[in-house]
Amino acid sequence: MFSIMAEIITNHWQTLLRGLGVTLELTLASVVIGFFIGILLALGRVYGNRLIYGICTVIVEIIRGTPLLVQLFILYYGLPAYGIRLGAVTSSIIAFSINSGAYQAEYLRGSIQSLEKNQMLAARSIGMTRPQAITLIVLPQAFRRVIPAWTNEFIYLLKYTSLAYIVGAPELMGVAKIIGSRIYFYFEVYLIVAFIYLAVVIVFTKIFDFVEKKFKIPGLETIR
Repeated sequence: MFSIMAEIITNHWQTLLRGLGVTLELTLASVVIGFFIGILLALGRVYGNRLIYGICTVIVEIIRGTPLLVQLFILYYGLPAYGIRLGAVTSSIIAFSINSGAYQAEYLRGSIQSLEKNQMLAARSIGMTRPQAITLIVLPQAFRRVIPAWTNEFIYLLKYTSLAYIVGAPELMGVAKIIGSRIYFYFEVYLIVAFIYLAVVIVFTKIFDFVEKKFKIPGLETIR
């Protein structure tokens, strides 16, 4: 088995590397876009009026309450019926971004609400507007507290991008399926892919652990 795996890596490492590149592209793009979606939804749920709060809540609950695969299928297979055709990678990024944004919104909302409420009052008492207080006082602290949750979200999303192969995106699982169909060693190919995912997860976990320690609020212990 190990000799077969070594041969697969030797003969197909460039293809696997390209697939990994697409996987990282999907993950990073989705996390970043989801970050901005999450901020808007979180602020809408914490500071919005009744209408804004209701809209943001409905969006979050719908996205979190439906499977990511269904959301991806709606974008890739459903929208063409209405004349909207998106590529596999584009559909995947949109689906993953919206899904990640809903979850990041909840992480950030919880982080914001964990702060002392009198900080907002203190900021307003010294002449800050509400947007200034949110931007300069609330969000910087909330971002630091939410790093552990964001770490988990990034790792989850990295693994969930494997769903993109179902719509034909050339990510790691997609190229692994192609390689397996050519050489008929599916077990060995997917085992290699599993080790690649594991290695990438370990690397990013170490990176986020460093970031968490770097920006940890003194005296505040967070539980992941």
